[in-house]
Amino acid sequence: ELPAVEGLARVDVVCFDKTGTLTEGVIVFDSAQELGSSPSLPWRMVLAHFANDPDANTTASSLRGHFESADLTHRNKSPFSSLEKWSAYEFEGEASGTWVLGAPEFILNAEADRVALTQARAEADKGKRVLALAHTKAALVEGELPKNLSAVSLILLREQVRADAAETLRYFAAEGVGVRIISGDSPTTVAAVAREAGLEAMGAPIDGRDLPGELGELAKVLEQNQIFGRVTPEQKREMVKALQLSGHVVAMTGDGVNDALALKVADLGIAMGSGSAITKAVSRLVLLDGKFATLPSVVAEGRRVIANIERISRLFLSKTVWAISLAIVFGVALWTFPFLPRQLSAIDGFTIGVPAFALALLPNHKRYVPGFLRRSLAFCIPAGLLVAVGVIVLSFLTRNSLWTRPESQTSVSLLLASAGLWILVTLARPLNTVKVWIWLGMVGLFVGLFTWQIAREFFGFELLDLPQFLVTVAVAVPTLLGLELAFRLAERVR
Repeated sequence: ELPAVEGLARVDVVCFDKTGTLTEGVIVFDSAQELGSSPSLPWRMVLAHFANDPDANTTASSLRGHFESADLTHRNKSPFSSLEKWSAYEFEGEASGTWVLGAPEFILNAEADRVALTQARAEADKGKRVLALAHTKAALVEGELPKNLSAVSLILLREQVRADAAETLRYFAAEGVGVRIISGDSPTTVAAVAREAGLEAMGAPIDGRDLPGELGELAKVLEQNQIFGRVTPEQKREMVKALQLSGHVVAMTGDGVNDALALKVADLGIAMGSGSAITKAVSRLVLLDGKFATLPSVVAEGRRVIANIERISRLFLSKTVWAISLAIVFGVALWTFPFLPRQLSAIDGFTIGVPAFALALLPNHKRYVPGFLRRSLAFCIPAGLLVAVGVIVLSFLTRNSLWTRPESQTSVSLLLASAGLWILVTLARPLNTVKVWIWLGMVGLFVGLFTWQIAREFFGFELLDLPQFLVTVAVAVPTLLGLELAFRLAERVR
């Protein structure tokens, strides 16, 4: 959507999940560790049932082919919930009882399964995604975690860190864009993957269950920490709101239904091309290739468009101010206009037209902040009035018998061209090699316009003698110094 361009230019915080951004997004089975508490239980067959269910999520599906299937029939089922972080089946016969597969810290008892939880945290610290399979004789009631669960096994999964993840994170750091990794996985797993991707995270990994509910307090946590795990969809939305409350412009990336709430409230929702239909519907931007590494170029494009529009508009607005001022003054005074239309067109060409085209295409990494009109007018009005005053003074000084009309027009045009080139070089700052060459090219056109005989004859310019040139310089120098002062004062306006 078109408003996304401005959003891209303003973003200063990007929130994203670990899976599919820092990692390739493909979850691969690594190993399964039997905990030894109930070796007689057919837990491998149960895992095969979880994996082969047509409604299995991406995590459970990664187990397919790694466990021998069995002809198990469940009589009750509780599908996976991103809020509860577990799914369950209730069987009869050989695998009788209820089996729960989910995040260890959500389904295991801190006291009874202390060893299993310690082992799970150790694997998570290595960057593994850890699931626990637990069993109980209790019946399954949909939406309720069964009682008296006992850990049976740990299932270890792994993801490949993207080769370009480190470069992407370095870009955001260099451009002053903060990152927040918000994931449903264990915070220690997310932190380990982030370290592997080269992120020196601020603060400690935070478990979503420990996050405060009040937005103000949540905002403080988000300012001091970057990695968050076990976060629910509702918490993702509240985290985006909390960052906005702190004055940030937030971009949120996502691909699943559980990201839709956060994408909708973010200043810029970014959906992956492989994402769900609802995710794309609530987002303002869709990355068709689904690659996190595309984001730097996307942000850079938004900044280039908006920042260059602001820069170039100042060229045109400055001219508008002095043009209107001269029209009013010379119209009221009934003076002859100080230059010919074709002379003005030539000056506009190398002070506005050609450089504006070139500058519009150059990269611009400046982050946009609100106040475009205020900042533009803070420079354009003083600059335009200074140029107008300079033209009026010089036009008055050259209205005598010592100056012919072409000489007067040449003098005023020299002043106008010099002022235009100075405005150009101030607005092109910070200068780099390309900008310097653009400006020097325009200076070359300026010199050629007033010295090349064919150009002088066509545009009606004359070569000035030394006293006439000095009069022109005497008016031009204060005008250019005034423009420099106006620029520096305008730079303080935010």
